[in-house]
Amino acid sequence: VVNMIKEVVKRFKRVDILINNAGIAAMNHIMLTPMDAATDIIKTNLLGTFIFIREVSKVMVRQKWGRIVNISTIAVPLSLEGESIYVASKAAVENLTKIASRELASFNITVNTIGIAPLMTDLIKTVPKEKINKIISMMGIKRLAKYSDVSNVIDFYIKDESDYVSGQNIYLGGIS
Repeated sequence: VVNMIKEVVKRFKRVDILINNAGIAAMNHIMLTPMDAATDIIKTNLLGTFIFIREVSKVMVRQKWGRIVNISTIAVPLSLEGESIYVASKAAVENLTKIASRELASFNITVNTIGIAPLMTDLIKTVPKEKINKIISMMGIKRLAKYSDVSNVIDFYIKDESDYVSGQNIYLGGIS
């Protein structure tokens, strides 16, 4: 990550926007979740997000401007069974967002989160259809998310006019 950020700055001279989108999940009952899977999820979802925020914010502080958008999930407010470590990692990302937003606010850097509803990605392609349907039944808007739903919120967060919006989380799909 450190070397990648150095290369980006070397090539483009700045970093304006970071979308922390990497994520993995293991959908198992808590008693059946292997320690290796739990460790990988925490490393990818929480520590990966932290490292990218830490390194990109160093660049953004020098620029005195930046936008950071972290990705979470509606599984957090729904407290979905069978996803304990995944939900815990994303809940931690949401709290990391709030703290980072306060720490970086004086540098004109905003940090926000979007809690994505089920979206047809590699992350859910192996999830049984009945599980996806159960999640959709818990949502106010009863459909899979579309990429445009996600990009619309990201576009809002990264606009210059959104400089007063930081530390926020928007859940998609009619979840509160």
